[in-house]
Amino acid sequence: MFPEAEYRGRLARAQAEMRRRGLSALLVTTETDIFYFTGFLTRFWASPSRPWFVILPVDGDPIAVIPEIGAALMGRGWVSDIRTWPAPRPEDDGVTLLAAALAEQGGPVGTPDGPESHLRMPLADFARLKEASTHAIGSDGGIVAALRAIKSPAEIDCLRAVCALTNRAFDRVGEIAGEGVPLPRVFRAFQSLLLEEGADWVGFLAGAAGPDGYEDVISPANDRPLASGDVLMLDTGAVLGGYYSDFDRNYAVGEPSDCAVRAHRTLIDATRAGFDAARPGARACDVWQAMTAVTGRQKARFGHGLGLHLTEGLSFLETDESVLQQGMVLTLEPYVTTREGRIMVHEEVITLTEEGALPLTRFAEAELAVL
Repeated sequence: MFPEAEYRGRLARAQAEMRRRGLSALLVTTETDIFYFTGFLTRFWASPSRPWFVILPVDGDPIAVIPEIGAALMGRGWVSDIRTWPAPRPEDDGVTLLAAALAEQGGPVGTPDGPESHLRMPLADFARLKEASTHAIGSDGGIVAALRAIKSPAEIDCLRAVCALTNRAFDRVGEIAGEGVPLPRVFRAFQSLLLEEGADWVGFLAGAAGPDGYEDVISPANDRPLASGDVLMLDTGAVLGGYYSDFDRNYAVGEPSDCAVRAHRTLIDATRAGFDAARPGARACDVWQAMTAVTGRQKARFGHGLGLHLTEGLSFLETDESVLQQGMVLTLEPYVTTREGRIMVHEEVITLTEEGALPLTRFAEAELAVL
């Protein structure tokens, strides 16, 4: 995916933090964390039958302890120490091999255990691993999450590219949607547009339609055909090189209502206010405050971090005091209530530079697009 120097830089930063915290190694087990440090990109993670492990020593190169089916692909990257077993083997699915590799590190091992983390191995196997290990296995102290929160120029270029292709697909929604078209057909056709525009796959698609807005923003498509007066919203996470876009667009089906027009303008104004407030040194709650000053005070999240996950890292919430840093990639996602039981949502993607926010999406105009 990236040149070897990109991954070595990530490893070096992790090793510096390990030394500071007295760890001999990090153990990562998830698709995104293993990809982040090794470049190992495969859709085979859809199968839960096999666990995968990568050890990041405090000194030296990574050690991949993986099912033998993945050895050839891992070997095409920059990791050379690859140890395999014939998985799946429920009676010992890599536990003995992993314990031996960890014993070589000579000290305590950290693994991600904070918000949004998970351990991708059976809990019983993890218990056996800790019992077999000669040194403690505990928290990484947030090392991996902190590293992934700050994107490199290469990562930002990839995120910019996936946002650009998503923008191009949104520009073509008029080809697939209009009065009388069932929403499931719109969903399927929009995914095809994303693939035509260059996405590797579509990791997420939600949307809704209804007069003056919609009831929620996470539902699968229902069978109701689009009708004149509806607002159609599509929210997608296309994937390119392992990195997600995540933003939405709203469209009026036929003549929009005054209510929908006003709501959309408010959303655009709120997004712009968030954009102006987002800069290194500001807090997440400060950006939330800037957006809710336009929309009216809300308790909901108004955006989040973005990268190898559709949502990762901080949240634009009243209670999140995370300090924004240069290199973060974030979404701005305000919503408004249009009438009882109806909302509208808008979302854009930005990155933070030394001077302030920089858009990675082509920001929508204030005027609601009409199909």
